[in-house]
Amino acid sequence: MYAVVKHAIPALRAFTICLWLRPAEGGIGTPLSYAVPAQPNELVLLQGLHTPTELLINDKVAQLPLNLSRGSWQHICVSWNQKGGAWQAYQGGKLRGEGHGLAAGHHIRPGGELILGQEQDSLGGGFDSSQALVGELVPGGTLGPGPFF
Repeated sequence: MYAVVKHAIPALRAFTICLWLRPAEGGIGTPLSYAVPAQPNELVLLQGLHTPTELLINDKVAQLPLNLSRGSWQHICVSWNQKGGAWQAYQGGKLRGEGHGLAAGHHIRPGGELILGQEQDSLGGGFDSSQALVGELVPGGTLGPGPFF
């Protein structure tokens, strides 16, 4: 199961994504993915069963120091800015980690598909059940500057 967000995404030079997430036993998967025609991994937030949470921008990867325990609701926010590729990861309103160099100078391209609960291997599809979200999520929350998803 997945949800397609029907709101058009403009070109972004910075963003903040916030959501409530309750991972189920047996994995987390992909809370959200944004694909454009030229790049299925334009923006992806995912975590495998035995891997850290990752933020992908234009197929470049940053490992996020989030502790997503199974079975309990957690509020997470991830911010990114093309200036220097700076990123921040928040959990429960507290900064858990930050870095730079993630797709520096890139901008998130418009005209794509934003999907909750599944990772896209092609625009709007190419789903792999092993990458599906296992749990529940509720988009929302507020934190910091920048456009919000």
